[in-house]
Amino acid sequence: MVEYSFVDKTFHINQIVWYRLKSIDNDGSFKYSEIIEINTLPINYDLSQNYPNPFNPSTRIRYAIPSNFNGQKSKVIIKVYDILGNEVATLVNEEKDPGIYEVEFSKSNLASGIYIYQLKADKFTSTKKMILLR
Repeated sequence: MVEYSFVDKTFHINQIVWYRLKSIDNDGSFKYSEIIEINTLPINYDLSQNYPNPFNPSTRIRYAIPSNFNGQKSKVIIKVYDILGNEVATLVNEEKDPGIYEVEFSKSNLASGIYIYQLKADKFTSTKKMILLR
């Protein structure tokens, strides 16, 4: 048995990619392997740490929504709160297909300090903190 490895340096995100190998013998004859399918859609919910953090005047928040079993979109809500729990912004409030997304948060009227952002999607909830420095 022969094993092969391949590193695809192109960035395939939120899609299905198909591969097959072409093996070439010393005499120049060749044959193709069977096609394999790679699904690059996320398999878990994820809320990443904002970047940059601390930030001024804006930051980016990345999140992942996996495929659900019924093939429907997920209701996604991302809100930002101050340290006292007061809502200061709603960044996302819509149905999303499975995939990896990024949203920008920029508020010039907010004071320096710690803020909390929260992702709610289906039955998943995740919360992280970020720091605004003026």
